Amino acid sequence: MSGLFDPLKIRGCTFRNRAWVSPMCQYSAEDGLPNSWHLVQLGKLAVGGAGLVMAEATAVVPTGLISPYDTGIWNDAQVDAWSGIVEFIKEQGAAAGVQLGHAGRKASTSPTWDGTRFVEEADGGWEPVGPSAIGFGPLPSPRALSTEETAAVPGHFAEAAVRADRAGFDVVEIHAAHGYLIHQYLSPLSNLREDRYGGSFDNRVRLLLEVAEAVRQVWPDEKPLFVRVSATDWVERGWDVEETVLAAQLLRERGVDLIDCSSGGAAPDARIPVGPGYQVEFADRVRRDARVATAAVGMITEAEQANEVIAAGRADAVFIARELLRQPNWPLLAASELGVPIDWPLQFRTARPRSVK
Repeated sequence: MSGLFDPLKIRGCTFRNRAWVSPMCQYSAEDGLPNSWHLVQLGKLAVGGAGLVMAEATAVVPTGLISPYDTGIWNDAQVDAWSGIVEFIKEQGAAAGVQLGHAGRKASTSPTWDGTRFVEEADGGWEPVGPSAIGFGPLPSPRALSTEETAAVPGHFAEAAVRADRAGFDVVEIHAAHGYLIHQYLSPLSNLREDRYGGSFDNRVRLLLEVAEAVRQVWPDEKPLFVRVSATDWVERGWDVEETVLAAQLLRERGVDLIDCSSGGAAPDARIPVGPGYQVEFADRVRRDARVATAAVGMITEAEQANEVIAAGRADAVFIARELLRQPNWPLLAASELGVPIDWPLQFRTARPRSVK
């Protein structure tokens, strides 16, 4: 039986533990370039003992940015900017990952602290795109991508994966969740297409599979490939858990190593029963029925809670988000609480608890 602080080996990468940093947008970049904020923010999470530090949703093309202030990986300058950050993360003993994404119809929006609003072109915004001309909540309707433009998307993700490898990342995660572009193609709520990318399950899942195939082809064989999914839209006639399991099976066959199970984001009026560990059931179901490794995410905040998810075999790892903003050293403290001896950074050892429970 594994626990939260047992190592996990996937392909050629061994994660020192299973307490991982969930990708969290910082809205602090310029021209897609990560900077000293990202070095300090991601670096302190590596120092704090996480097994994997996953960088925020990082756009594969300029128009794929969620906001004008998000990170990108579509040019060499961004590779150079990421390289030093990745090096520091790995020097602390953590693995370094990056989430590759395209915002689709949710692009060109303001940072979360400014509310959900569209950034006009005069203020540095741009025209959003999507599978169909259907807007999200108060956001404008996107321009529907043509069949040819859709078919070009996997190439953009592959090019970004090549750059991620050059930057030194150990893991890439394809962002197919939270109502962003790939999820928009998956969900019948946002995809009303009549070409080979719309209609049936096989057509709606086509873009995701093509992206996974394209990335796996260029991503080194010894490095893990993850996919984040929204396991359900939480809306009737939306994307659901059964479709997620089928998609996970197809992704496993294409060389995807782990499914990161989140939910929601496709419907602004979805009623989501948020509570501690409310998405763990999705990781459990996908792991069991699709026979693929999974990670659980969503209001996982307590050491015993996180350890039980792993010990019960409900997921292979847990992604922790806001709790790490509150407590960057959460993994170190959680290990002490669970009575698991782990190495603390030399600079922190005077603060290590003298006794553990």
